[in-house]
Amino acid sequence: MTRLAVVRRLEAAGFRAWPASQTEFDGTWAVRLTAGFPAKRLNSVNPLDPSDHLDIPARVERAAARFAGFGRPLLFRQSPLAPQHLVRHLDDLSWSSFGESIVFTADLASLDLPRLDRESAPDPMQIEDIGRYIEASLVVHERPAELREGLTEILESIRPPSTLFLLEEAARPIAVGLAIRDNDLAGVLDVAVASGSRQRGIGRGIVTAALAHALANGARTGWLQVEADNAAGLAMYRKLGFTEAYRYVYRAPPA
Repeated sequence: MTRLAVVRRLEAAGFRAWPASQTEFDGTWAVRLTAGFPAKRLNSVNPLDPSDHLDIPARVERAAARFAGFGRPLLFRQSPLAPQHLVRHLDDLSWSSFGESIVFTADLASLDLPRLDRESAPDPMQIEDIGRYIEASLVVHERPAELREGLTEILESIRPPSTLFLLEEAARPIAVGLAIRDNDLAGVLDVAVASGSRQRGIGRGIVTAALAHALANGARTGWLQVEADNAAGLAMYRKLGFTEAYRYVYRAPPA
């Protein structure tokens, strides 16, 4: 499979794993908007075909008008699928680049997940109570309570099979994670460890539990995303056996 084919497949899986409340298309540019949750992934223009480069200035202006009407700042998410004509256009207009992230993949059968899991901190539990997970995620990520409704909408909109993982100590959530099994792909999302509980292997325990569960249920390839400046996360995923598939950055117009 060619690199761009891999990117396309993982981008599509990512959209299904963390769905925006609205997705419109301008050619092959996916315009994703979500009123109840400010995540950049859910509020950005995502070009999906390097050959789709006609009428770029007009299309950027249309996107700007759409985001302004929605009350969101205009963002483009620039992956290897973005046309180079668009990249040069944004460069010429002095758009900034920020939030670089890396998409990692791993052959799940090649990972010694049971061994890694035993070496980890206390085992997380699988839960089915989505409300309980949402409350825990808000606490662990230190998100404001007003994002509860938006996060609920996202999780309830996920169509591929999902499994919720939670770790508690003294009846307080200290780690969360989410596994999305999409045919043979397994995405691990929303992974976080409470600030006072890090450096104990808890994050690795959440990730390996999610991957082991996905492998047991038919997944073959694991994927996840981590910000490029997250040194601890990069080290952990590489140690687990993940390798870089591609990177993306966000682009924003000058203030």
